[in-house]
Amino acid sequence: MRPALVLHGGGGPQTVASIVGHLAETMRVIAPTHPGWNGTLRPEGIASVADLASAYLERLLDSGESDVVVIGSSIGGWVALEMAIQSAADARYAGLIGAVIDIDGVGAVVEGEPIADFFALDARGLAEAAWHDPERGYLDPAGFTGEQRAIQQSNGQTMAAIAGRGMSDATLLGRLGAVTAPTLVVFGASDRIVTPAYGRSVAEAIPGALFAEVPAAGHLPHLEAPEATWQVIDRFLQRVR
Repeated sequence: MRPALVLHGGGGPQTVASIVGHLAETMRVIAPTHPGWNGTLRPEGIASVADLASAYLERLLDSGESDVVVIGSSIGGWVALEMAIQSAADARYAGLIGAVIDIDGVGAVVEGEPIADFFALDARGLAEAAWHDPERGYLDPAGFTGEQRAIQQSNGQTMAAIAGRGMSDATLLGRLGAVTAPTLVVFGASDRIVTPAYGRSVAEAIPGALFAEVPAAGHLPHLEAPEATWQVIDRFLQRVR
């Protein structure tokens, strides 16, 4: 079965569990927890998204993988794009990445389309920015256990350390022209963390990339509008088999 590497965003691996479940029907899915998330250790050598992308490329190479579909959500989308850039520049990675799917990924700096200040948002503000229906996405912090609050705080600290508080790299947009793998950029139409206009700009910077907008969905379309998201992803995967 063709391998798929699924990369989660700041919310942790549970936010991409539905993607893992959907792809597992037809693909061999690899779904790691990023170092430093959910209580895992983060090596000193992983201090940026570029470092994380390099680590995943080496992991795939060491495992003898090839033609991997790399799918990333939010920060995971940024990691996926960075992996595609790095793999195109290094002959050791030839044939390693077969396709890339970026779901509401952050990372680029797009003029006129700023990334929301994630770290300044409270739980209500995050739900309003990230969800088409904020009531579905709102999690009342008062209902968290002490362990859940500790993990959330630790995840936020790791995200700030790796992605920066601005969750962006000013050089990324200009480097996307180096991507050679077939790429799909998927954005929820109601995303206010990074807007669909932002996503279109990212797609336009990648040679041959496709852009798709999922209606009635925000930053996590695979959670809010799964069937529409699967249609878009499955159609792309059929094209790049």
